Amino acid sequence: MGCMTASPGRRVLLAAPRGYCAGVDRAVIAVEKALEQYGAPVYVRHEIVHNKYVVQTLEKKGAVFVERTEEVPPGNIVMFSAHGVAPTVHEEARQGRLATIDATCPLVTKVHKEAIRYANEDYDILLIGHEGHEEVIGTSGEAPDHIQLVDGPGDVEKVEVRDPSKVVWLSQTTLSVDETMETVDALKTKFPGLVSPPSDDICYATQNRQLAVKQMGAEADLVIVVGSRNSSNSKRLVEVAKLAGAREAYLVDFAKEIDEAWLEGVTTVGVTSGASVPEVLVEEVLAWLAERGFEDVEIVKAAEESITFSLPKELRRDLREEAAALVAERGGAGPAGA
Repeated sequence: MGCMTASPGRRVLLAAPRGYCAGVDRAVIAVEKALEQYGAPVYVRHEIVHNKYVVQTLEKKGAVFVERTEEVPPGNIVMFSAHGVAPTVHEEARQGRLATIDATCPLVTKVHKEAIRYANEDYDILLIGHEGHEEVIGTSGEAPDHIQLVDGPGDVEKVEVRDPSKVVWLSQTTLSVDETMETVDALKTKFPGLVSPPSDDICYATQNRQLAVKQMGAEADLVIVVGSRNSSNSKRLVEVAKLAGAREAYLVDFAKEIDEAWLEGVTTVGVTSGASVPEVLVEEVLAWLAERGFEDVEIVKAAEESITFSLPKELRRDLREEAAALVAERGGAGPAGA
């Protein structure tokens, strides 16, 4: 790649797959379609996905990101992010006279349904995940009386359940596979009757991206992960790269954040990106490296991905009309877009 003469022995290992997963692609397109179909503003509760560039790009198109449902004026449209929300948030939207679009990733929705089913069967549910993460908050909200968070193996000792024969584990979808299984193994030692979910909760995209990084990490002196610092799956890629043998690994949002000092003594650079990262940001990193002699790019392919998800069903309705009707029915709001 690039037009400069490559330095002898310098190469880039480019992970495949990388970047957008099906759930992120669906969520971003959903915001764009909503703006096209209904016009601005379309409010989004929390970042639609955890990526600075994506959020900034959508803001320029008319999306308005808010932290709380109450920040959205009555008579407007609010979209829920790919990370999912608790049932209480849906109720907040109804009380606030808002039309809603649910862009929750279908794989996150699967975990929510598992939580509901096991709670209905009166299981204690041990949710493996990171405290404060939006996905964990949303899943916990489906069955708050049955779910307790287990934030890594160190949390296992303090876990208590009502009946050791009726306990199941679920997990945040964006964790490191190895980290999660370490926690599961510790839980199984304490609760031999621990039930596993019907299928792995860690999403296919997270697993595939980690697998590609494992394959190239052993050969790379340096791994650059493109992704934002609030992206759980991107941060996990940095950890996986180091565990796989990379001398160093760094997380950057943009190519301009790369420090040239990182290249000192480096002949092989691994490059990958988190599941919420558009390819344009990876291309900028490759161009930056090519300008510094790393033009030889080899693909490290770990898996094929062909999964796609249909857009949220709410995009097939006239939500502006629905929002106006909610205001008219319950009264007490200014004009839409206020």
